Amino acid sequence: MRILLSLLSGSLFGAGLFVSGMTDTRKVQGWLDVFGDWDPTLAFVMGGAIIPMFFAWRLTAGRTPLAGGAFPELPRPELDHRLIIGSVLFGVGWGLAGLCPGPSVASLSYGGAGGLVFMASMLVGMGAAPTIAQHLDRLATPA
Repeated sequence: MRILLSLLSGSLFGAGLFVSGMTDTRKVQGWLDVFGDWDPTLAFVMGGAIIPMFFAWRLTAGRTPLAGGAFPELPRPELDHRLIIGSVLFGVGWGLAGLCPGPSVASLSYGGAGGLVFMASMLVGMGAAPTIAQHLDRLATPA
């Protein structure tokens, strides 16, 4: 049952990314081009994700998922070097490629070498992240 729910949820998420234009790199780069041909429609996509998630965090507190396991913990509110560096790297990659992890997986379904290159680069970065994070933690910790 859990696998079926995961497949259904992932398919719905991928369809939402496609319908909203998040898999179209031109739409994402148009959102980031505030001094050129700016496309503000991505704000509705972000609002359509942020607003329901605000309520979801509150509704799931102290509950258990129907399919088992546990809901993730609420993220810590403090800014640390990991969050700042990760956000900068995410933003640079998003701006250059016009894709982020979810839409990149969804875009693989309709081909294109650019999506494959992005996915390979993302996987290399994810593999290197723990080692880089340990190094940054050592640099950030006072001796």
